[in-house]
Amino acid sequence: MKENYTFGRINNLALASEKFLADSSKAYHEKIGETSSEIFSDHNKKIVMLAGPSSSGKTTTAKLLSESLNMLGGKAYTVSLDDFYLPRSIQYPLDENGEPDFECVEALDVELIHLSLQRLTESGKSAFPIFDFTTGERINNAKTIELRENDVIIVEGLHALNPIITDTLDESKLFRIYISVSSRVYENDGSVLLSKRDLRFIRRMVRDYKFRSMPVERTFEIWSSVMRGEDKYLFPFEGLADVKINSFHPCEPCIMSPMAIPLLQGVGGGFSEKADLLINKLKLFKNIDYSLLPENSLLREFTG
Repeated sequence: MKENYTFGRINNLALASEKFLADSSKAYHEKIGETSSEIFSDHNKKIVMLAGPSSSGKTTTAKLLSESLNMLGGKAYTVSLDDFYLPRSIQYPLDENGEPDFECVEALDVELIHLSLQRLTESGKSAFPIFDFTTGERINNAKTIELRENDVIIVEGLHALNPIITDTLDESKLFRIYISVSSRVYENDGSVLLSKRDLRFIRRMVRDYKFRSMPVERTFEIWSSVMRGEDKYLFPFEGLADVKINSFHPCEPCIMSPMAIPLLQGVGGGFSEKADLLINKLKLFKNIDYSLLPENSLLREFTG
C-alpha cells in the first residue's frame, strides 16, 4: 500500500533533514535488493529488461542492480537501447508534426538488437554498438560482452518492455522491470499538488540544465513529445513487467526546489505560465541542500 505525502507532512519530516533523506531512500533500496535476489536465484535469467519513462532513474537503477548482483556473486553488464539508434544520416520516421520521431521504436535498429541479444543467449558472447550523440553516428562492435554462469545483461531504455524488442528472445531467459515515479505529492486537503509527471519534469529540467547545458525552455519544448512517446510506446507494456519499482523519494521536492526555482524564474518562449505554476508549488517546501543526500541516492542522477 502506497503512503500519501502532503506538503505539510513532507515539511514536518524535513525538520530532521538528514534522517528524512536517509529514510526517503530506504524503500527504493530495499526493492533493489529484493529484485536482485530474485534475479540471482534463477540462474536461467540472463537478460534483464529495464524500462521506464523519462527521468524515472533507469541509469541509477541499472547501476545499483549491477552492484547488488555483484555482491551476490554474479556480474551484471549494462547496455542502453539508445546505443542502437539508427545513424542520423538515415531518414527517421516522422511524427504527426512532420518532425523526426526519436521516441518511436522504429528509430532503433531492431534487427541488430535481436541479433546481439540472441547471440548472447545462444553462445554467451556478443558484440554491442555505442551511439555517438555528438556525431549522430553508431559505432558497431564497439564492445564485447561475455556472460558466465551467474552473469546477466541489463538492457535499459524506453522500449525495453516492448514485444517488438523481446518477441524473438527466449522467454525463459528474460526478466522484466518497470521503474517510474509512482507516487504524487498532495495538498493538505488531499488534492494533487505535484503529479508524477511534474516530479519527473522537475528532475529532467535540473539534469538537462546541469549536465547537458540545455536551456529550460528547450526542456519545456520537448516535454510534450516525451510524454507522447511514453503514452504510445511505454505505458501500454507496463503490465508485462515482472517487478515494478517506485523511484519516488518523499524528500525530492525539498531537494529539487532550491535548484529548480531559479531555473524557472524568467522562463520565456511561451512557457512562463507553466513555470510560474511550478514555482508557486515548489515554494511551499522547506529547502534541503542536495549535498546532504547519501552518495548512493537515486536523486544524485539529477543533482550531481
